[in-house]
Amino acid sequence: MRIFIRFAAVATTFGLAVSVAQAQDGPILFTNVNVFDGVNERLIENANVVVTDNLISAVSSEPLVVAGGRVIDAGGRTMIPGLIDVHWHTSYCCAAQSTVITGDILEIAIRGAIGSEATLMRGFTTVRDVGGNPFATKKMIDAGEIPGPRILPSGPPIGQTGGHFDYRPYQVVPTNPADSQWYWYSVGLMAMADGVPEVTKRAREVMRMGASQIKISGGGGVSSVYDPLDVRQYTMDELRAFVEVADTYNTYVASHLFTDEAIQMSIEAGVKSIEHGFLMSRETMEMMRDNDVWLSIQPLLDDEDGFSFDDPFSQAKWVAVTNGTDMAYTTAKEVGVKVAFGTDILFDPALAERQGAFLAKLQRWYTPYEVLKMATSTNAELLALSGPRHPYQQGTLGVIAEGAYADLILVDGNPLEDIDLVADPHGNFDLIMKDGVIYKNTLD
Repeated sequence: MRIFIRFAAVATTFGLAVSVAQAQDGPILFTNVNVFDGVNERLIENANVVVTDNLISAVSSEPLVVAGGRVIDAGGRTMIPGLIDVHWHTSYCCAAQSTVITGDILEIAIRGAIGSEATLMRGFTTVRDVGGNPFATKKMIDAGEIPGPRILPSGPPIGQTGGHFDYRPYQVVPTNPADSQWYWYSVGLMAMADGVPEVTKRAREVMRMGASQIKISGGGGVSSVYDPLDVRQYTMDELRAFVEVADTYNTYVASHLFTDEAIQMSIEAGVKSIEHGFLMSRETMEMMRDNDVWLSIQPLLDDEDGFSFDDPFSQAKWVAVTNGTDMAYTTAKEVGVKVAFGTDILFDPALAERQGAFLAKLQRWYTPYEVLKMATSTNAELLALSGPRHPYQQGTLGVIAEGAYADLILVDGNPLEDIDLVADPHGNFDLIMKDGVIYKNTLD
């Protein structure tokens, strides 16, 4: 409990909202609970679940007794694993774009910490951070000094000059390569590398920072203003250099990509996680399936949650990408590609509050069971590609089972029947636990 008292002082200093975290000395027994274990469609009804320290130690439909522990009557609520978002940006999610691009790294870090607490309180107990500098935030979360989700960091995403991660103003023209480190790159929010030697060095630097996997851009992007969607970024030799570094660290490369040629090239190079992929064909998806490559795609639609861009070039690219969303999900499901869920929310803390609503949007293509399985055990399978670089090795993620991390949610209702329950976590999530610590509890 000491760590949360210490956090209260830190939070008061920076104006953060303090979560009411309840540490428990003995085991916790949940009774009268219906369990979605993250894998099976059928609930374990009227179950009993024991949490000991930070792990689930028992799941049974038979009565259980814990000595010296605490009993929580779930009142027939549904227990689900903590949710996982595999395309999250701690540094970019929760501040205005102008703040992120021009702001002080300390402000960005503080806003990232505030956003991390909010992420946890939406029931997302784990995120794969696919770009930014979340390392200090992750360190403090893991130490129990501030509340937030588990973070599997990629560190600064790496791109080529003039590519998706080149956000320098037009007038910034370096006189020599040593001058190219614009502010974002000097503070570890993004990185640029050209040619095999630079690519190798940058990738190694990211792993040195503590990355779980390497994130790059192999094709054009939406928010970036120099690169059309159709361009391929990085040569085959450069792509293979990224993969070679990842292989030496026993992890993998995730790449921002949209189009057939860029995706096929990346698959051939050994990239294992395609981020976005909205504009690819069935043929390319079949190639992904046959090469055991993941599709990390987001339910981005030109709807009430649609992104807006001041630059007309970026806005036109946004429309083109979102026009491909429906076909991408439909085809991926038909082909049998391994699909993971993420949100990619940028520069908008109000939109970040709709993280659960983004998950609920998947019902357009999937059943509630398929949605929940994707956001729990399936996403955890993708995270496992980090191998020994995965920072959370003590238990299993994404499931309610003996030996799993005690990351769980009590839902007022059955999300297997009504997936819209996850769209309103503040109203429908009555208890949120991460690592055996209760951060929200409306039952007592």
